[in-house]
Amino acid sequence: MDRARLQQMLTFLPICLALVFSLTALGSSHWCEGTRRVLKPLCQNQPGERHCIHFNRGSSGGGSRDNESQEVQYIWETGEDKFAQLRFHVGLWQSCEESSSGAGEKCRSFQSVIPAEEQGVLWLTIGAEVVDVLLVLTSAVLLGSGVSGNSSGFDWLEVDAAVAILMVLAGLLGMVAHMMYTTIFQITVNLGPEDWKPQTWDYGWSYCLAWGSFALCMVVSVTATSRYTAARLALTEKRRAQKDSWRSRHNFLEPEASEIVWETGAAPSPAGHALANVSGHLPPGAPGKVSMC
Repeated sequence: MDRARLQQMLTFLPICLALVFSLTALGSSHWCEGTRRVLKPLCQNQPGERHCIHFNRGSSGGGSRDNESQEVQYIWETGEDKFAQLRFHVGLWQSCEESSSGAGEKCRSFQSVIPAEEQGVLWLTIGAEVVDVLLVLTSAVLLGSGVSGNSSGFDWLEVDAAVAILMVLAGLLGMVAHMMYTTIFQITVNLGPEDWKPQTWDYGWSYCLAWGSFALCMVVSVTATSRYTAARLALTEKRRAQKDSWRSRHNFLEPEASEIVWETGAAPSPAGHALANVSGHLPPGAPGKVSMC
């Protein structure tokens, strides 16, 4: 049982790691990252600004409101120089973009960005991710209670079977959820609002963590299934060996008993011997009835 407990503890570690990966990916907003091409803001009251300057044509008169309305703004940037590349990142819950001023980020709900016909698919994706986390959590609790408590061999087999089923379900459900999110994001890139569409994008670290959790779920499921199959085969072979041993012992005792019965049946009967002697001394013609007391 010490070996079985050690195997259970080694299985418990990747389950906890898969749970951490799933929870982190679910709560983060770095599933996809990239840059957006936005127009640079106009410079205001900053004559030394590198991208633009201010020039007032009516500055001789003392700064009246008319002069302020005639202020002319010259922008030296042309073509691509007029645009800035702002970084953004998107998750299941929100989409955040770097501020044009460079101070902080602007975030909004990812649900408000995707097309209306994809709203239901997004909620299915979130639901699948949540169920995935719950299945992994159930496996961790089940295996942790088995490791911490005293269990018989039959209980270990039951725990392995339950963990294998729960983890394979969690892995497959997570895989479907990740693929649905990828589809939603690609559709939003093509059909989303113009003030959100990215110029370049790639998958972020949250997306990698989500697939890492899927890989760990499948590894744990295969390991638990293999261990359960090996233990079940060993138990079957042990029972078969015990049954064969009992049969051989039973077959060994049967010939001894039949020998004893055969020897008893082969012994001469004194009554039969007496009958033979009596019938041999009867005179001819005498009746063959003999009375014995």
